Amino acid sequence: MKYTCEVIIDKPRDEVIKAFDNPDNMKYWQKGFVSFEHVSGEPGKPGAESIIKYDFGKRKMELIETITFRNLPDEFHGNYQTKGVVNIQKNYFKEENGKTRWTSEAEFKFSGFMKIMVFFMGKKPFKKQTQSFMDDFKAFAEGNPKYGTE
Repeated sequence: MKYTCEVIIDKPRDEVIKAFDNPDNMKYWQKGFVSFEHVSGEPGKPGAESIIKYDFGKRKMELIETITFRNLPDEFHGNYQTKGVVNIQKNYFKEENGKTRWTSEAEFKFSGFMKIMVFFMGKKPFKKQTQSFMDDFKAFAEGNPKYGTE
């Protein structure tokens, strides 16, 4: 399953990248975020692995993030793996008249029981979650007081 989401952030790209590239900021724009723990490789570089934990009420999730490509401020790619799911995420950042266009290309690969679940759910909930994270990041990066920017 593949899809693309996009958002225009009313901030210059260098400011957007500074906010995006700091794991301490994830709590401000990723609902359900619990923790980020670097486990191997050079932090922030290709090959680095981290464990990201989420709590969505009745559903808890632990992802292994592997950075696959980093050419900031232009691109950041990573794989996010949990039981039955691999999310291949490609993020592109383009400066446009003092604003930043963030384009996220997502590809999901499923195995086991998740293949059956996705057959019935379709891509809509996945795309909606991605767009929600991106919209919340936009609000955080633009300084929405709701997010308590640091």
